[in-house]
Amino acid sequence: MPSRGKLIVFSAPSGSGKTTIVRALLQKPELNLAFSISATSRERRGNEVHGKDYYFLSPKEFENAIENNEFLEWEEVYPGQYYGTLKAEVDRLRDQGKNVVFDIDVKGGLSIKKNFSTDVLAIFVQPPSVAVLAERLTGRGTESPEKIKLRLNKAHQELAFAPSFDHILVNDQLSAAINQAQDLIINHIQ
Repeated sequence: MPSRGKLIVFSAPSGSGKTTIVRALLQKPELNLAFSISATSRERRGNEVHGKDYYFLSPKEFENAIENNEFLEWEEVYPGQYYGTLKAEVDRLRDQGKNVVFDIDVKGGLSIKKNFSTDVLAIFVQPPSVAVLAERLTGRGTESPEKIKLRLNKAHQELAFAPSFDHILVNDQLSAAINQAQDLIINHIQ
């Protein structure tokens, strides 16, 4: 039986590039990574697929899972919009010997860091500036100006938590950020 995998948390304000970094790292077989698919009650965007990008649950299904203690962590990120990490998903991957990667919000990342201590590497992906973050969110073309404003307001709050993570990774130049993240993971899993 393989040894249980370690945990690698990536958290950041929306638009910082954490998902792009995680996707690049998942393509590196030497890291033995598996993606922890989060659950959410938000609507699907674009081509997102249930069970691949997220487990899409209705708000009622999500609330039932909370009541049944099925989450490692969860948060109501925006009113009526939940995100969380299912315990069964993480156990399944770790039991396969995979190192589990999380792409989750800041509070969820810190919760996992607190609950798993030495098995976790918590990385905060920071944009070069809030102005760059605003450009990235606008450039996506997936959200209304009101949603972007909401995300930017939340980003100011999330940036305050950066020092609580093991490492702050400034995503100014994507390939350099990916390489730095890979080095951090290699040191953690050895």
